[in-house]
Amino acid sequence: MGKKKAAGSKNSKMWSVMALGSGLAAARVTNVALNKFWQTSTKRKPPTNPADPDVQLWEAVAWSAMTGAAMALGKMLAQRRAATYYVKSTGQLPPQLAKDGR
Repeated sequence: MGKKKAAGSKNSKMWSVMALGSGLAAARVTNVALNKFWQTSTKRKPPTNPADPDVQLWEAVAWSAMTGAAMALGKMLAQRRAATYYVKSTGQLPPQLAKDGR
């Protein structure tokens, strides 16, 4: 029983590192893509601080909404790929993930 718990703890730490790494990589890639998209579509640099009163409201709202949605989507896709790799490597879902009954 002690070995099984130790192996589970090791797998849990491995998944934590994989999830963190994939999330950070996704954030970086998404940030670069968003900046390029914004500059291409608006011909302006993205707002550094959308809360700044000098930033137009439409620009602040659009940038905030686009950034939030893209970052969440990028993180989710990266962690799904990491979870797939984890399952292929260990034969089971990461300890922190539970099936949703489907």
